[in-house]
Amino acid sequence: METPKLDEDSAAVPGEGYIFVLEKATLEAAKIGKAYQILNCDDHANFLRRHGKDPANFRPDIVHQELLAILDSPLNKAGRVNAVYVHTQKNVLIKISSQTRIPRTFKRFCGLMVQLLQKLSIRAANGPEKLFKVVKGPVTKYFPAGARRVGFSFSAADVKDFKSYINELPSDACVIFTLGAMSHGMIDSTYTDDLISVSHYPLSGACCIARITNCLENKFGIL
Repeated sequence: METPKLDEDSAAVPGEGYIFVLEKATLEAAKIGKAYQILNCDDHANFLRRHGKDPANFRPDIVHQELLAILDSPLNKAGRVNAVYVHTQKNVLIKISSQTRIPRTFKRFCGLMVQLLQKLSIRAANGPEKLFKVVKGPVTKYFPAGARRVGFSFSAADVKDFKSYINELPSDACVIFTLGAMSHGMIDSTYTDDLISVSHYPLSGACCIARITNCLENKFGIL
């Protein structure tokens, strides 16, 4: 079978707004029986152990929850989110259009991700736009010049009140938010300007995203 061509997508996202980067997502497909499936700790624990892998590390549900939190947010519906990038632990970089409607159920989401990893892009049903596409890394080449890059981690030394912090962010430039999409570990903070925590308590990725989007919605009066 011919290997699909990887999308270049070399142009950075222009203008104001926000870009989300979800790091270290576990979206790994394997042939189980007669079909390819996205591996997860609940359904494929025995398969993963037989292949010397820790099932606890296979949590594609995390990136599913995070994508729902971003793309369903009023912030996105108001046109403030420019794009979302998912960087997997297998070093696959996926660009997701802010116009995408993520499948509601985890099973359908995994089926869509298998299709994406095989075809490298998924178009809208009613048009030519690519809603999902695998693109060449690194993710930083898609950042607009002058963008402020903010990483989030519970282990960050700097704990911020995000409602106050957003007032320090530029209103006339793009801001990049980088969060982890894995069950444990650290994001790659080498390309961030700031690494902060937004709570004294450990938060799920989806909860952290909700805090980010809610604060920005309040700032812009988005109801």
